[in-house]
Amino acid sequence: MKHSMVPGEISVGIVGLGLMGSSIATCMLIAGHPVVGLEPLEEELALGENRIQAHLKIAWEKNLISEKPDFYLQNLLVTSDYSELRDTHIIIENVKEDIAIKKVVFTKIDAVVSTDALITSNTSAIPISELQEFVSNPSRFFGLHWMEPAHTTRFLEVICGDKSDIELANYLYNMAALWGKEAVLVKKDIRGFIANRLMYAMYREAMFLVEEEYASVEDVDRACRNVAGYFLPMVGVFRWMDLTGVGAYRTVMKDLFPLLNNATVPGKLINKIVDEGGNGVFNGKGFYEYTEEERKLWQEAYTKFTYEIREIALKYPHDVVKKQIDKENEQI
Repeated sequence: MKHSMVPGEISVGIVGLGLMGSSIATCMLIAGHPVVGLEPLEEELALGENRIQAHLKIAWEKNLISEKPDFYLQNLLVTSDYSELRDTHIIIENVKEDIAIKKVVFTKIDAVVSTDALITSNTSAIPISELQEFVSNPSRFFGLHWMEPAHTTRFLEVICGDKSDIELANYLYNMAALWGKEAVLVKKDIRGFIANRLMYAMYREAMFLVEEEYASVEDVDRACRNVAGYFLPMVGVFRWMDLTGVGAYRTVMKDLFPLLNNATVPGKLINKIVDEGGNGVFNGKGFYEYTEEERKLWQEAYTKFTYEIREIALKYPHDVVKKQIDKENEQI
C-alpha cells in the first residue's frame, strides 16, 4: 500500500453500517475518501445507506460541508459482498461487540484485502492484542475508537496492540487530522483505552452517589454539566489542574482517594434498570423516563448540540496558545 496522505487516493472500507458505522462512513466521505460501506446483514443495507444520506443532509444544512450530499455520495458503494473490499487501503470494522462475531468478520476481511492494507476495529472494550490475532500480518492491525456521531465529534483514539507497527500507528494518527480529529495515540494496549477508563471512573462514582442517596440523578448530572462540562471542551484534566493550581489537587487527593468508590461489579442502580428491560432513550426507560415525544426531542437536541459544540471547540484546539504565540511572532 502506498501510504498517501491524499484522501482521494485512499479507499476506505467500513464494515458494519449501524449507528456508528454510518457516521464513520460519513466522516470518510466528507474527508474525500472513496468509501466501500459493507453491511453484513443484507436486510440492513438500505437502513445504513439512509443513515449516511441523512447525516450528509444535516451536515449540508449546518454548513459542515461545502458541497451538496450527492457530491459525496458518488464516492460511496454500499454492499454486503466482502470481495468489494479487495482494493481498500484502510478497513474500519464496526460490528457487534462480540469477539466471536468479530473473528468471523476479520477472517473474511483478511481473505480479500491486500497483505499491507491497514485493518482496524472500532471496539470500545475488547483488547486490540486479542483481535489482531485474527488477521495475517498483525503488525498492520489497530484500534480506531470513535465517538458518536463520528462526522462531527473531534475524538479519536488510535490504539496499538502488542504486535502493532508504531510507524503505521503514527500514519493513522496523522491521517486523523485530515478527518477533522484531535487524535490520541494509545501506545500500549490496555482494556478500555484512555477515554473509557476516564469516563467509567466517573460513571461508577456518579452511580455510587445516587445509590447511597447523597444526591439525585438530576443533581449529579447538573454537577457534571456545570463543572466538567465547562472546562473539558477546552482543556483536559491535566491542563485544568495547571490552570487552577496543581498543589491543591494533591492535597485533596490525599484525603479523597481512599473514600472514592472502588466497586468491581455494576451496582444496584444500573442493574435494576437493565434487568427490567430499560435502555435509555431507545425504549424510554433509563435513569430518566421518556415519552415518545421526549425521546425524539432529546435525540434531535443532542444532534443539534454536537454541531454547536463543535464550532466552539474548533476555536480552542489543543495547541491554541502555541498558535497564538506563533501568530504574534510572525507579526514582529
